[in-house]
Amino acid sequence: MLNFNEFLENEDILTEGIHDKGIFKAFYLAGGPGSGKSWVAAKTLEGSGLKVVNSDIGFENYAKRAGLDLKQMGDFTKDETKLKDELRRRAKRGTETMGQQAVNGRLGLIIDSTARDADKIESAASGLRYLGYDTYMVFVNTTIEVALKRNEERPRSVPEPIVRESHRQIQNQIPRLIRMFGAKNFIEVHNNKYKDDINVKVYKEIRKMANSKITSQIAKDWIENEKALIRARNPSGKVDTGFFSRFRKRYF
Repeated sequence: MLNFNEFLENEDILTEGIHDKGIFKAFYLAGGPGSGKSWVAAKTLEGSGLKVVNSDIGFENYAKRAGLDLKQMGDFTKDETKLKDELRRRAKRGTETMGQQAVNGRLGLIIDSTARDADKIESAASGLRYLGYDTYMVFVNTTIEVALKRNEERPRSVPEPIVRESHRQIQNQIPRLIRMFGAKNFIEVHNNKYKDDINVKVYKEIRKMANSKITSQIAKDWIENEKALIRARNPSGKVDTGFFSRFRKRYF
């Protein structure tokens, strides 16, 4: 284990951002209501070191703290609906800020989506590729019967006609999504039954992709530039630990 001074003088630690797992990798997670994509994500993506970009997480936390029961959205009063909409906007703003910070550091991303708006996905993915990212899609698919059953069991269920229309739209988008990301970067998970053996396979594929070598010259140039900036700020290659020594003597 490194001692305090060795930690401060270790270049690999000081440049941790450019050595993060999944740097310059972006995984889009898509699936309709009731597809079970949150379960698949928990089984295959958690612990990957990738940053999750999902406004639903923030929204559900805000709603819980505000005392809103999202199962009862159809029965909300006017004031409750107004509060719900404001919490949704707040969650989206927070998620956008977090996502932008991650992109600024070129960190690996998990971007949650439904795949209904393929134009929006294509625009965002193109922007990330322009920055040097490799982009992938993990598409979680189910039959309409399974989607309807799971939707009923969700804390935040969606009216049945919306589930049916969303499922139809998303199925129609699959060929376009494959063309958008390329067959090698498109992983389809058939999740009609929650089975860990399926997720083991997906887990291995995602880890392989996330840990693969960076191929984009844009990404390579960005990393070299970051290293050069670090060296320019610290030509000796070591950190002046005097401040930290004085800090420790005074406060510890």
